[in-house]
Amino acid sequence: MNITSYIQQFAYDFIQILNEMSPYLMLGFFFAGVLKIAFPQKFIDRYLGQKNGRSVLNATLLGIPLPLCSCGVIPTGISFYKSGASKGSSVSFLISTPQTGVDSILVTYSLLGLPFAIIRPIIALITGYAGGMLANRFDKQESGTEPTKAAKTESCCSEESAESKQECGCGDSCETKPSKQNSKLHTMFKYAFVDFLQDISKWLIIGLVLAALISVLIPDNFFANFIGNDFVGMLVILLASIPLYICATSSVPVAAVLLMKGVSPGAALVFLMAGPATNAATITVLNKVLGRKTTLAYLSSIILGALVFGLLIDYVLPREWFTLTGLHTHMDAHEGHFSLPIWLQWGSSITLTLLIINGYIQKFLLKRKKLTTTETKIETEDYLIAVLGMSCNHCKNSVEKHVGALSNIKSAEVNLEQKRLRIQGKHIDLSQIQKEIESLGFEYGGIIEN
Repeated sequence: MNITSYIQQFAYDFIQILNEMSPYLMLGFFFAGVLKIAFPQKFIDRYLGQKNGRSVLNATLLGIPLPLCSCGVIPTGISFYKSGASKGSSVSFLISTPQTGVDSILVTYSLLGLPFAIIRPIIALITGYAGGMLANRFDKQESGTEPTKAAKTESCCSEESAESKQECGCGDSCETKPSKQNSKLHTMFKYAFVDFLQDISKWLIIGLVLAALISVLIPDNFFANFIGNDFVGMLVILLASIPLYICATSSVPVAAVLLMKGVSPGAALVFLMAGPATNAATITVLNKVLGRKTTLAYLSSIILGALVFGLLIDYVLPREWFTLTGLHTHMDAHEGHFSLPIWLQWGSSITLTLLIINGYIQKFLLKRKKLTTTETKIETEDYLIAVLGMSCNHCKNSVEKHVGALSNIKSAEVNLEQKRLRIQGKHIDLSQIQKEIESLGFEYGGIIEN
């Protein structure tokens, strides 16, 4: 096959995979927006504080449907911990959330079939709960009695007066006014098809490209012919997956193509679990913020869970349950499989592509606006600080929220593209800013000349 044939085959496979995924992705994004409205941050925080099995289970159940990728879940999980959640609850949330979500469940169904779509959240529940309970067992130190910042904010926000609202620094997070229905709809659609889509679009494209490349470059039955043993295949996939960054949704097309190339269903499941749930950044942050033993509980639960359930699928459950249905059928033209109408697939793919392009245009315009806008405030200190490790809007919101709540800080604004934080206020204590940034799991890069 010459280079032109490879390019044509790559484009064909890329489009076919995108067409299979896009209708379910659009539906998943919509549900993500609904969850954003149905489960506000204050509701989630309320159920994660106790060091017991119930809090761990609550954190796991809340994490499973949330559409957070493995970079977005880091600041969210650490924020829960800083707000008073137990280590067990934080770990269970960090394990269960990136493994699955409403969007990835629907995409899993579209490409891998119903059994995979059912077993993924079940495994996320079991491993999340086991990891949280193990972390609580390792954590022997009792929490201090001093109220957390979140507790102070919640107490302050319970006051009706505007003075108390301004004093606590929680600003617009206090819901003292009833939300309008159109405002909720705007929030839902903006989060679903702008904010969350911007977070996932880069990794979604990478996942699609990887899947199409593997489909074109790796021969059929490569793993069956060259590795042979299913368990060895699991170990190879596991070692490759642990440091890898890939979100739950973009891992699905890669797993589907790996199945077509001879990987066992159990090994594909190992990739679907370990790929999204772990990466080098997450491991480093957890070790720094939650400690070595908690990180060990986190990794042990994921690794053992992946291997146990991989072996269960390969050697206990009927393997035909986990054979390819969507992608394999579509690309190899098998008959008798239900497929969505072509117009819906193409319509969803075009809409999704336009939304992704719109996201990048908005990022460009926002960056341009910030570059052309000069801020001059008399008698106000203005610092531009490098913050390394931020990857998505969840990281951005976490830094702005926690740094902005510090005393003497009037505003905190993150430029996610440049990994910079602009803070303004009076009598700013930079050592306090550094401590707060590092406690969130990010790296303080020092002051940048304006």
